[in-house]
Amino acid sequence: MSHGPRSGLSAVSSALLAMSRHLEVRDVLKTIVASARELLDAEYAALGVPDDHGGFAQFVVDGVSDAQWKAIGPLPRQHGILAAMLREAKPERLGDVRKDPRFEGWPSAHPEMSDFLGLPIRDGDEVIGALFLANKKCPKPQGGCGFTMEDEELLTILAQHAAIALTNARLYERSRELTIAEERSRLAHELHDAVSQKLFSLRLTAQAAAALVDRDPSRAKGELQHVAELAAEAADELRAAVVELRPAALDEDGLIATLRTQIQVLDRAHSARVTFDCGGIRALPAAQEEAMLRVAQEALHNALRHSGAEHVRVTLDKRGPGAVLRVSDDGCGFEPKAVRHAGRHLGLVSMRDRSSGVGGRLTVESEPGKGTTIEMEVPGG
Repeated sequence: MSHGPRSGLSAVSSALLAMSRHLEVRDVLKTIVASARELLDAEYAALGVPDDHGGFAQFVVDGVSDAQWKAIGPLPRQHGILAAMLREAKPERLGDVRKDPRFEGWPSAHPEMSDFLGLPIRDGDEVIGALFLANKKCPKPQGGCGFTMEDEELLTILAQHAAIALTNARLYERSRELTIAEERSRLAHELHDAVSQKLFSLRLTAQAAAALVDRDPSRAKGELQHVAELAAEAADELRAAVVELRPAALDEDGLIATLRTQIQVLDRAHSARVTFDCGGIRALPAAQEEAMLRVAQEALHNALRHSGAEHVRVTLDKRGPGAVLRVSDDGCGFEPKAVRHAGRHLGLVSMRDRSSGVGGRLTVESEPGKGTTIEMEVPGG
């Protein structure tokens, strides 16, 4: 093993503490991969979580740049060595993965790999992932593997703790989803009861005013004033409900982490590449963060459902005391004026209302064949 006993024990302890510190599944996966690569002094590391359709629900790499990862292409399928580890659930230590009879090649942009160490991540009898390392940074024995039996034993310990961390993260996310669903259901019932009563009263009062217009204008005027009061009360009820519906993740994690998590999910769920970049902004007032999140969600929905884009990029940057959100795609684009004239708004009215409601400004740039950019700027605190 490349580490001495003291440094090895310290490194393992640091890795296990780092894994236990995270609750989001994606963060746990990234920490496991980075820890494994550092501990075993490998050039590359990856972790795949299988889906039920012969592919990977998640696949995290370390040692490969974003540009390299993009050039490699779609996530790998469960074949070759990867499939063997998931199916046979035993460690694999190879001197040259390319010479193994199960090797089925890789994309042209894939980095060259030789010596290989991989093993499954198990939760009881279930294989919930597979951890891979390649290209040990050390002199290799003639025709042999740079990874030693000690490396395999260390990675086995790491994988056991990785299983615990990954299972805990999944349980946390599921628990939070259930809590959010229950809270939204409760609020929906309250909203329905409160606003329905107000709207029913509003309707009856408006009907009474209409009946009195000709024979008793003075009483009709009074009824119309009551209509205005009821409408204001209904608006207040709705506004209070909207405040309560502020996304739970936004309160817990803030705008940047919430956006990053949601974009990672969209990137896995769609064929288009969805990326997120953030340029050192500080926390914004709660209302502005919520408005920016909602605008980002609406713009992403449009881009992924209607534009046919291959790449959707979301950026969040500091601008003066405030911030600017930008959602751009390389899709088919549209003519904004034509969309308005046709009565189709693609959520633009809602996005403008959200922006202006927090003192912000929304701009839309698009034309057929040249993609779309939606930018929202807020003034900050």
